[in-house]
Amino acid sequence: MLKLTTTSMLTSSTRILRQPLARATTIALSRYNAATATRLFSISSSANVANTNTPTAPRHPRVLVTGSLGQLGSGLVKELRQMYGNENVVASDIRKPSDEFAANGPFVCADVLNYSLLDRIVADWRIDWIVHYSALLSAVAEKNPALALSVNMTGVQNVLELAKIHRLRIFVPSTIGAFGPSTPKYNTPDLTIMRPNTIYGITKLHTELLGEYYREKFGVDFRSARYPGVLSADVPPGGGTTDYAVDIFHHAIRHGHYTCFLSKDTRLPMMYLDDCIRGTIDLLTYPTMLPQSVYNITAVSFTPEELANEIRKHLPHFTMSYSDPARPDFRQAIADSWPASLDDSMARKDFGWKEEYGLERMVKLMLDKIQAQVDAEKKSAPIDSPSTTAAVAA
Repeated sequence: MLKLTTTSMLTSSTRILRQPLARATTIALSRYNAATATRLFSISSSANVANTNTPTAPRHPRVLVTGSLGQLGSGLVKELRQMYGNENVVASDIRKPSDEFAANGPFVCADVLNYSLLDRIVADWRIDWIVHYSALLSAVAEKNPALALSVNMTGVQNVLELAKIHRLRIFVPSTIGAFGPSTPKYNTPDLTIMRPNTIYGITKLHTELLGEYYREKFGVDFRSARYPGVLSADVPPGGGTTDYAVDIFHHAIRHGHYTCFLSKDTRLPMMYLDDCIRGTIDLLTYPTMLPQSVYNITAVSFTPEELANEIRKHLPHFTMSYSDPARPDFRQAIADSWPASLDDSMARKDFGWKEEYGLERMVKLMLDKIQAQVDAEKKSAPIDSPSTTAAVAA
């Protein structure tokens, strides 16, 4: 999901908080993408006119994915394009994509705080579904609550309003952070007491409640999954409290040691990225509205010490240390307010959710992928360049 830390975004968000919704800062579409959108619309329209008397197969849904350059967004875009075709999945973000990402399908640069621009994208591209990943994660949000309130709440309000007006299906992820310290700690069910004490959690609970309101009041097909920590070797950590479970693998391979910012017995629910994307697609593509809007999904729960022990089965010399308990990292308090394990039985019952990656398989895959990345870096680094060699080892 999207990590927004630039000075320009900070300035923009502060200004937007004082502006009406429709007057948010405009980020224009690139000329290439605007032309492509118009061309696709014209081709589709003319084809429909020419074949009004000929039965045609239902077209694939056209999906807009905001925050598409983040860990989850990029993976979901790839999978949806394989399912529906590159031209039917429009990626969007506030940042410029890599050349490789831009070459694989349509991309529009858009600020989710700009309602009028989002409205134009939905209309021009004839969007049917929105997947809204644009958000600030837990640790980043705690450092900049004003920006988190703006992006995580106004952005959701904008896409829900678009879903109401244009009759769109919409998926917005939630999180274990939406629960809170008074929530039952173990086997936390879908429906329970929720009083989050972090800005991230508050904005995500707001998302759940607002989405359910739009479903009940306006018939919007709102869907959400509460994600646990998500592990992936393909994208760097994005500012979440569970990111230790990604960072640890890089340090284990590159340094043989990791200093964890959470205590060794902090148990949190986790899942591998591929499972998360597959569960999201299963929920997004379910053909009818489900009995409830928001579902827990998870795979396994573990502590930092349990994860380190599993890594040592492959790297016996790996060592781990922890922050001084007398001076805990601020993320410890966030983790302590979250569930240790989730009950996702309703997701398994209602749309067939089931994980494929347990702890052992997840650890082996993460180590193999990151080792391959390190080996590739070493091969590409000049042999006589000490500075480059040092960067690879850092």
